[in-house]
Amino acid sequence: MYRKELTVISQSEGDIIDITEEVRRAVKESRIKEGLAHLFVHHSTAALTTIEYEPGVLSDLKRALSVLAPDNIPYAHNTRWGDGNGRSHVKAALVGPSLTLPVGKGELLCGTWQQVVLLELDVNAGRTRSITCTITGE
Repeated sequence: MYRKELTVISQSEGDIIDITEEVRRAVKESRIKEGLAHLFVHHSTAALTTIEYEPGVLSDLKRALSVLAPDNIPYAHNTRWGDGNGRSHVKAALVGPSLTLPVGKGELLCGTWQQVVLLELDVNAGRTRSITCTITGE
């Protein structure tokens, strides 16, 4: 098993940050040839997924999330805490905090048009996000 902490700094709500190369480097460093790479983001207003990192589909994802958790409706979280990020928590819960990817022949096995991304969903700009990357196998 190999574990590495990745750090990502976002600029604003809605950032979609490609972390594929950082994960590839961790797989190489692990020297694991066959197994799994598991990622977990340690924040309740960020999420991890895979996507084709292309402007059109990135825009489509942002729009879809805004339909599921719109900006202009009341959130009980905002009433209780007053921080205005109720929608951020909902979006993050829908996408999820973790992702597991296959490793084969010492390489991260993603599709040709498939990149690993962190979604910055918090309304508060400029966040430092921590991701635990655990690679297991042999």
